Amino acid sequence: MNEREILTRYVYQVVASLVQNGVEDIVISPGSRSTPLAYAFASTKNLNVYRQVDERSAAFFALGIAKAKAKPVVLLCTSGTAAANYFPAIVEAKYARVPLVVITADRPHELREVGAPQAINQIRLYGEQVKWTAEFPIPDGAKQTLPYIERHIARGVNIATTPPFGPVHFNVPFREPLLIDFQEELPAQTFHSSFVGKIAPSEQAKDVLATAINQTKRGFIIVGELALGSDLKQIWSFIRKLKWPVLVESLSNLRANVPEDCTPYIISTYDALLKNSNFKEKVVADTVIRFGAQPVSKFLTIFLTESLPSNYIVIDEDPMFRDSSAVSTHFIHANVGNWLNELNIDSSNFDKDYLNKWRNSEEVAVKHIKEYAEIESDEGAVVRYLLENLPNESDLFVSSSMPIRDIDTFLLPTSKDIQIFANRGANGIDGVMSTAIGFSQGRKERELFLLIGDLAFLHDVNALITTRYQPCKITVIVLNNDGGGIFSYLSQSTVKEYYEDLFGTPTSLQFEAVANMYNMEYVRIQEFNELNQLFNKENENPLRLIEIFTDRQKNVIAHRNLWQRIHTELE
Repeated sequence: MNEREILTRYVYQVVASLVQNGVEDIVISPGSRSTPLAYAFASTKNLNVYRQVDERSAAFFALGIAKAKAKPVVLLCTSGTAAANYFPAIVEAKYARVPLVVITADRPHELREVGAPQAINQIRLYGEQVKWTAEFPIPDGAKQTLPYIERHIARGVNIATTPPFGPVHFNVPFREPLLIDFQEELPAQTFHSSFVGKIAPSEQAKDVLATAINQTKRGFIIVGELALGSDLKQIWSFIRKLKWPVLVESLSNLRANVPEDCTPYIISTYDALLKNSNFKEKVVADTVIRFGAQPVSKFLTIFLTESLPSNYIVIDEDPMFRDSSAVSTHFIHANVGNWLNELNIDSSNFDKDYLNKWRNSEEVAVKHIKEYAEIESDEGAVVRYLLENLPNESDLFVSSSMPIRDIDTFLLPTSKDIQIFANRGANGIDGVMSTAIGFSQGRKERELFLLIGDLAFLHDVNALITTRYQPCKITVIVLNNDGGGIFSYLSQSTVKEYYEDLFGTPTSLQFEAVANMYNMEYVRIQEFNELNQLFNKENENPLRLIEIFTDRQKNVIAHRNLWQRIHTELE
């Protein structure tokens, strides 16, 4: 067997093993050293192949597909700094618990650390930011090589998709020549399948949880962003059974499609309510049960830290459970599942007046939030208008910083099918555009809107390159307040010296030229009364860029006025 035949068998074995283990999507950043694998992926009918020449954007693009499908997505790049540019998205994938299979092509061993071009040390390049890493052998004719590949890929995909989901890394060295013979059929596998188990709690854990619930007079549930693929029906059944107040973050997606019989328990305005000291005193809880990540709300975290519930029970699929405020008293290692509704629960001990305190205050806050767009015309009013008018069966991807906080404030429970997504693993504003465009590829049956600030848009404007390589459909809504709006709410804003230079960071940029560059429909909105243009399409262009101009200082004043109106009525 000659070198070309050996290389061909090797790369098609990689592809076949990935397909065998459930991979459907591959994102390629073209380059020379990855040529053999790129050819093999591109010539395989079993895969959806996407292209993005900017590796940093490509990695977030793959992250978006994986978030949308809750399935592993493969990333492929050449050697050198191309691999380093994957790093930000890999960090996000680790902390957001998203399954990525990262494949970096590499120089052969004899070209490492000797001054060869485009050769860096790629062994364990991503350190502890990946769940597992493996160095593949050079393609050769050895009997053990292909079985090694089969089983290592099975291990890698299993690790990426075992809770908590996360990224894994394969480093694959190639010698020249890099050409292969194209094959129509994938090689047969000697390793046929692997089965990953579900994580369920022990009987002892279930007894502890049931006992805590049955003894509780005053308690509430927190639902943050849940693990990919979580069954929301199980959460709704648990809520019906407990009949406790449920503080639902927007990213939990429990504020939409709300069953009518669960509506009395849903508390969406907790961030505004917990700014009020008297209200906090009235709703101190004996027991708190949390599913998913810690919510965005700073005031909820402060409340839990100050009140220290006797039982703070965290239910998480990772033994490294999330508890940044260090107030948890119990941890249960489990996925959301039917076990929740098999608990032996008796809620007769629960204080119904406690639920009413939350319910009545929620109604006060909801009233003021519904009136907000009639009183104000700032970014919050824009967000409220957007949420009220989003089409049914649509998704909203949201940038970190102010947009996600405004969504959390202004998204009220609704019977509409609207789902909210964001990159909240590392909470960065980089890669948001790329992730959203990738997300749109994974849920083509739904309409996708992206809400993003001007600085986050600038961070990732290269994301739009991918729209030149594959069909994309997305409406990008840029809130342009000329700088970093969130800092206006923080202590830095009280120090006027250097504020604009270091934190406001205005650029005076507008984005019509960007829209023209990528053949996007462009809509410019200067005044609140022009917002009807958000949903009035002039043509069938699948790419829309809507730029809404706002004022940072006006935003702060309007938000604080809302909180004051709620505070006054609560008092």
